[in-house]
Amino acid sequence: MARKEVLRTERAPAPFQGAPYSQGIRCGELVFVSGQLGVDPSTGEMVEGGISEQTAQAMRNLEAILEEAGSSLKQLVKTTIYLVDLADFAAMNEAYAERLGNQPPARATTQAAALPSAALVEIEAIGHL
Repeated sequence: MARKEVLRTERAPAPFQGAPYSQGIRCGELVFVSGQLGVDPSTGEMVEGGISEQTAQAMRNLEAILEEAGSSLKQLVKTTIYLVDLADFAAMNEAYAERLGNQPPARATTQAAALPSAALVEIEAIGHL
């Protein structure tokens, strides 16, 4: 039976305002990463700029958690992206694609009415070891 292991790294932001969730969970050969915002873990603040900068930071946060689990962006199998404004899709997509190489994971993108901390994008993921 697979054992659930809570993941925690200083290279990604702590749960938002002490909310009851983990950065990620490793269970068996799978890694589940909670939604990541464009928050700089060293400051706890949203990165400056727009959707491109927030997407790039969210991907760095996601990568840090995957690496803590012994995985990587290359081992992503599924992501879900939440955008406050679907007009940001093209710019988000460009910043997202820059991090993934030529074998991107399956993905869904949807519009969210609002995200925490005035975020423009949130990305959650499932990876494997």
